[in-house]
Amino acid sequence: MATVNGAPASLAQLTALALTNYGHFTTLRVEDGAVRGLSLHLDRLVRDCSAVFGAELDPERVRGYVREAAGGRPGPSTVRVTVFDPALDITRPGEGADPHVLVTTRPAGTLFPPPLRVTARPYRRDAAGVKHVALFGQLALRRAARLAGFDDVLFTEPRGTGQGGTEPGGTEPGELVSEGCTWNVGFVDGDGQVVWPQAEVLSGVTMRLLREARPGALARPVHTAELPALRAAFATNAAIGVRAVREVDGLRFPDDDPVLAELREAYLAVPAERL
Repeated sequence: MATVNGAPASLAQLTALALTNYGHFTTLRVEDGAVRGLSLHLDRLVRDCSAVFGAELDPERVRGYVREAAGGRPGPSTVRVTVFDPALDITRPGEGADPHVLVTTRPAGTLFPPPLRVTARPYRRDAAGVKHVALFGQLALRRAARLAGFDDVLFTEPRGTGQGGTEPGGTEPGELVSEGCTWNVGFVDGDGQVVWPQAEVLSGVTMRLLREARPGALARPVHTAELPALRAAFATNAAIGVRAVREVDGLRFPDDDPVLAELREAYLAVPAERL
């Protein structure tokens, strides 16, 4: 199902988005007419609309479109809200924008799916703080990772950004870990402390909910060379909740660390907001 501004999406509208590929989005999980972190998703859309289009977006209008699209569907749904302007094209992207709201729905997968095996690759998304629709770079690396036998890719800061490389004194910390392809990554250190990598990343809604639900976590640079000293690793986004990362380039992490169970419990305890 796809609607634009509450009406069935037309072929012309979808073609314009496909050919120009300029816009931003958020993806949320709807269960029983409610969403964990709904206000954060709406805030993101408003903020990114200003950044991408220089335009205001009415969050209550978006909420109504999502409610209409997700209403009556059996079971949990994954809803993607994409903001784009079908009148813009690649020759005239600077004209005054009239953002439209595309809502698409599909059945949601299992919350907390099986653990991931990932490979680390240097990559930084364009405009990393915006959840925009230009996904080619990260999906190309996900494809390469899957062709190499992994489930997904973990990004590190490319060399030359001033983040990875050699520390003073000649020690080699490795690359700076940033985020996953479409998810945030977190770790558990030897003391059972949750560690969120400090880097230029998209601040995910699920990560923010977990940081509020389980305060006291650390936010600091995490380098690939220190991964063997960490106790566990996990991925987070609205579709998967908290998903264990079992392996990073052959380095194994346990699936059953008790802190991961605590994080899942904390996430499930977050009150969902009604649409």
